[in-house]
Amino acid sequence: MSHTDRRAAIKGILATAASLAVAPHLLALALPEPPQHEYPTGPEHRQMAEFGIKFMQQFFAPALSVAIVRDGKFVFERPFGMADGDVQLQTSQTTLFRIASATKPFTSAAIFTLVEQGKLNLNDKVFGPSGVLDNMYGKPPYKQYVTDVTVDNLLTHTAGGWPNDNTDPMFRFKSWDHAKLITWTLANLPLTYPPGTHWAYSNFGYCVLGRVIEKVTGMAYKDYVQQAVLTPCGISDMAIAGNTLKQRQPNEAKYLGQFGENPYNMNVTRMDSHGGWIANASDMAKFCTHVAGAPGVPSLLKPETIVTMTTPAAAYPQGAARYARGWMVRDNGKGNWWHGGSLPGTTSIMVRTSTGMAWGAVTNTRVQPASQINTAIDEMVWNMVKVPGWAS
Repeated sequence: MSHTDRRAAIKGILATAASLAVAPHLLALALPEPPQHEYPTGPEHRQMAEFGIKFMQQFFAPALSVAIVRDGKFVFERPFGMADGDVQLQTSQTTLFRIASATKPFTSAAIFTLVEQGKLNLNDKVFGPSGVLDNMYGKPPYKQYVTDVTVDNLLTHTAGGWPNDNTDPMFRFKSWDHAKLITWTLANLPLTYPPGTHWAYSNFGYCVLGRVIEKVTGMAYKDYVQQAVLTPCGISDMAIAGNTLKQRQPNEAKYLGQFGENPYNMNVTRMDSHGGWIANASDMAKFCTHVAGAPGVPSLLKPETIVTMTTPAAAYPQGAARYARGWMVRDNGKGNWWHGGSLPGTTSIMVRTSTGMAWGAVTNTRVQPASQINTAIDEMVWNMVKVPGWAS
């Protein structure tokens, strides 16, 4: 893949507040040789940790957490720094961080559990009298194309509009609830393209998917995800983030805003299904391992569902790396899958490789441009797994 193609792939999905983290080398990197031994030795562990320390120094990150799984087993779990420097609280393996848009694969997995149960179809319309949500948000007639939007359009970011740019409704009207914001958006932000014909990364689309889950299940979004996705993965400590410092969970890191950003001036709770979860790095690695299974680890979803979930959106630009349904994937889903997240005060990445590895990494700050730290946190973990001796 050419350098120009890589840059184009990144530019399409890295924008402002809740962008993906897609590093150029991730598009082509693989582990070329079988591991020499299962776990990193002491010297190898120290080499791996050095990459984390270097990352923290480069970006003035107060805290960092990394967890790596291979063939269903944790081989590296390392917290760094202070989760809350004001009270000298050290980061631990259980420290929770906002994971921002790394939320989207969890929402996608929840949607696919409903598809497998026969309660939802990817071709189901979302809005209007024949839609899953009926006329819950506003009154007909809706604006052009709205009643044509399907569940699959939302999963693939091909609804035809509502992009992650300066018009993104998820970063406006922070006192509004979901119902008021969705109603306003349908009435005031028209779709530009027929659904399915144009790709534009959409936080709002995944916000709507959360409401689809609620309508189909009769449960709160977070409760259904906990029941259908997190519990089968052995995850019990994830939660939807609060908005203010006062609403921080007892074991949650304190976020550092840089370049004038305020991590506590957003409605993160309302971002629930597109960017609202808090998790630790081990939770992210567990999920990446369980979603399609590993040796000794049952798959959360059926093999045919995995194929659908990792098949790239037809409207996404051609290339080795493309967006599928809640994941960036390489080589049409046969290579690595990944998703990153970025908000003021947080940067995250989680990866599942084609070679039996999975990991999560998250820190409690970000810089501008966000693409710099997004790329760096991804490169950091790849450098860790490339330390000679234990993995390559």
